[in-house]
Amino acid sequence: MKAIVNVYLKEGVLDPQGKAVHHALGALGFENVSNVRVGKQIVLDLQSFSEEEAKQEVEKMCETLLANTVIEDYNIEIVQ
Repeated sequence: MKAIVNVYLKEGVLDPQGKAVHHALGALGFENVSNVRVGKQIVLDLQSFSEEEAKQEVEKMCETLLANTVIEDYNIEIVQ
């Protein structure tokens, strides 16, 4: 079983990396992009948990290590 965790900055938190990517895309001629936010994706291979147990375990991981919950949000997807 795999868990896919997407971590991204909360709305209202400045994203200098996203601004840099947005500027670079504009310089390359991609003018139809209005905003860019950069995040990270973490893929975890899990031992045999039920889907609900896996989600609870990964949520604990996010709250303690994988995400800075003061400035970041996250979502979790469990894949069989």
